[in-house]
Amino acid sequence: MAINVTPIPGLDPGINDIRHRTAEFINAEILPNEEILWRSQQVAGLSEDDRETGRMRSIETREKIKAKVNEAGLWAPHLPKEYGGMGLDFLELAYMYEILAYAVGAATLFGIAAPNSGNASVLVKYGTEEQKRKWLLPLIDGTMESGFSMTEPDHAGSDPRSIATEAVRDGDHWVINGHKWFTSNGIDANFFIVMCRANDPTGELGAPGRMTQIIVPTDTKGVNIVRGIGIFGHSTSDHCEIKYEDVRVPVENTLGQVGEGHQAAQDRLGAGRVYHCMNSVGQMWRAFDLMVERALSREVHGGLLKDKQFIQGFIAESYMDVQSARLMTINAAEKVANGDPDVRTAISAIKVFVPAAYHRVVDRAIQVWGGAGVSNDLPLSQMYLTARVLRLADGPDEVHKILMAKNILHRYESGDSWNFGN
Repeated sequence: MAINVTPIPGLDPGINDIRHRTAEFINAEILPNEEILWRSQQVAGLSEDDRETGRMRSIETREKIKAKVNEAGLWAPHLPKEYGGMGLDFLELAYMYEILAYAVGAATLFGIAAPNSGNASVLVKYGTEEQKRKWLLPLIDGTMESGFSMTEPDHAGSDPRSIATEAVRDGDHWVINGHKWFTSNGIDANFFIVMCRANDPTGELGAPGRMTQIIVPTDTKGVNIVRGIGIFGHSTSDHCEIKYEDVRVPVENTLGQVGEGHQAAQDRLGAGRVYHCMNSVGQMWRAFDLMVERALSREVHGGLLKDKQFIQGFIAESYMDVQSARLMTINAAEKVANGDPDVRTAISAIKVFVPAAYHRVVDRAIQVWGGAGVSNDLPLSQMYLTARVLRLADGPDEVHKILMAKNILHRYESGDSWNFGN
């Protein structure tokens, strides 16, 4: 089923145009080819030669579609035009993410797959011209891959102040020691952006312990990839456990200034939370369409599913979940775009609400599809796992609830009340 996108009255014409062009491309080029793009090489029972043929066909199809994305002027929407991107602002990009998420893997084909997209944005803002030449440009043209190495197994990911990985200056080099895991894209990355605490014994680069991001090529001696961490029963993944053992990289690999690491991470995560929620809305939209499509065509116990009251209840509840999640997320995106002082509360609210709503919508769709819903024939099973992960990613639900409550209580304690009409 194609995504149904029409102009939104009152919305900026440029955003409506981006939504329309993206949806047309998704419907024409990606949805009809999903099986070829991502799953043909995974079919059980194929010979090794057939698997390889399927893999090559997938790669060729992806490259052809990427070329068409470029021709359509839709490549790398998150990057400035001088770096080959569309130069979209925050709100334009949020609306585009919603449409892209409808199709399996579409973001990758538009040059905005995580973590490369986030790393590219950080390099644009904090990188030197030499760093951009060496790392950003190859990232954009697809000749390099990157990873983001922040989370540590021995310290709570929800408390960045607990990060223990240390970079000690030794002349013109940093010597990095630490233990990370869930480093994204760890298997294929050519370089990692590593979050650590910088310690310069000379004092030239400031007080010790300041949060800093450092570019570390993955082939550097001492970068030891322990494993791809198995997730939800899968034996491995591209989220890696890594030990940095006396890793020496030039001081010139410091991304931004020493001490700017936390701000760089917040720049990435703050926007990322809204984008993750818009992605979730797009996938909820797809799950909803799949559920209704099944209800209209599946006969059971003498009639179509659409005529069963349980299923009608599913449709109504999922409609409310999608609409609520979407409007909350767009409201939060508008607050970010307008610099609203209440934006942190709004972002925390969607970070909690949207993944839970996403989980409910996908769960109902799986129930309507029955056995097919948990199979690899449909994208629902992967959506279900993604929804659960998002309750942890970019800060667990509990941390965001605490932040919301503190912000609201502070408003009342200061003698004001919350303005729900704003």
